[in-house]
Formats: sequence, C-alpha cells, structure tokens
Amino acid sequence: MNTNYDDNNHLTLVGKVTSEKNFSHEIYGEKFYIFDLSVPRLSGNADIIPVTISERLLTIKDIEIGSNLKIDGQFRSYNSYDHEKNKLILTVFAKDLEFIEDNDEEVEIRKDQVSNEVILDGFICKKPIYRKTPFGREISDILLAVNRAYNKSDYIPCIAWGRNARFCENVPVGTEVKIIGRVQSREYEKKYEDGTVEKKVAYEVSVSSLEVANQEGNEENKGENIEAEENKEAI
Repeated sequence: MNTNYDDNNHLTLVGKVTSEKNFSHEIYGEKFYIFDLSVPRLSGNADIIPVTISERLLTIKDIEIGSNLKIDGQFRSYNSYDHEKNKLILTVFAKDLEFIEDNDEEVEIRKDQVSNEVILDGFICKKPIYRKTPFGREISDILLAVNRAYNKSDYIPCIAWGRNARFCENVPVGTEVKIIGRVQSREYEKKYEDGTVEKKVAYEVSVSSLEVANQEGNEENKGENIEAEENKEAI
C-alpha cells in the first residue's frame, strides 16, 4: 500500500461557491469552515459538493457566494453521532485554494477538461453490491477504505458502471484497488415507517477507471482491512 497519503487520495475541483461559509469546528486553535461548491458536468448539470477549508488558506481573500475556485485536496469521511445513530459524513478537505477570475480564459478551458477528478488508492472493505437499473444499466456499489496519516482511514462510497460494475461483483473484500473518477452529488428520497418521506443528498465517487493494485500484497492485507471495516466507527 502506498504510504504517500496525498497519492492515496487526491482530488481537484473547479467550480462556483453557492453558499455562505459556515463555521465547522476548531482543532488546536485552527478554525475550519464549510461551504458548497457547484461543479459543472459536461451534461450541463452540476454537482453541489461540500468543501471544508482552514482559515489559514484565507489570509489573502475571503470566500463569497459567486467566487470561482480551484480546490486541491482530499475526499474525506467522518462519523457523526446523532440521537445514538451513526452517520457517515463526506466532505472535500481543501489543502490548496486558487481564486479564479472570470476573465481567466486559461482556467475556463481547464474547467471544461478537468473540473472534477479524484484518484483513490484503497481497499474494498465491504462486499460490492451488484444490481441493474430498470433500464438494464449495470451498477456496483463499493465502499473503499483509504488510509490517511496518523492511523486514520476514510471510507468512501463509490459507484462503478458497466464492465467495471460486473468486474467488481466478484472482487474479494480486502483487495487493493486504484480508482479514478469524479465526486458527484445525488438526491434521493428516504421513506420512514410512519409513511413520511425526507429528501436527502448522497455524495459518492462515480468510477471512470478501476484497476487492482499490488496483487501480491492483497492476501496479507485482506485480514487487516476486514478488521478495519469492523472498527470503522473509530474514524
């Protein structure tokens, strides 16, 4: 497994700020804020993705609604406990920030080409769920454990399509894979026992390419990552 944690989890987003910057948390005197970034798709739609950023990246200019940004960072997860229920929260953790001016033609070209790319190197920590849509499209739901510094891991939900989905159906838990894709937001409705319906948003990686990595080391890592899945509440 790669111990360069930036290589295990690297992400680039280019988009427009669509929400106010709100306080998230503070660690050792360093304050972090969260805001929404609208990242365009080639289809003309957009993904609305939450971004967490340190105040220390905002010493020159502050974030405002309508600001165009280029974010380099990681796609991370953490557990939120609400009413004794555990919920996996996903956010983009910004490590570098660039403000983009509207008249920057070079950046506008990059927005069309690479406005949303994430590279993950991690372990499958739950048996992939293979299914077909009503229109016959093949999908596999994957949960990937990606190592982070200080003995932490991020648990990233991913969706593979077509041949990749069919391939993932039989990939054993503990297999190390490298994934390239994009972060997407997806609205869905959750139905409760009392008949009420709540609209929610899921965040995941839509997989464009997937390969098995370090095949010789997968067998010895398999047991470790099954244990990691059982203890993931310690994120």
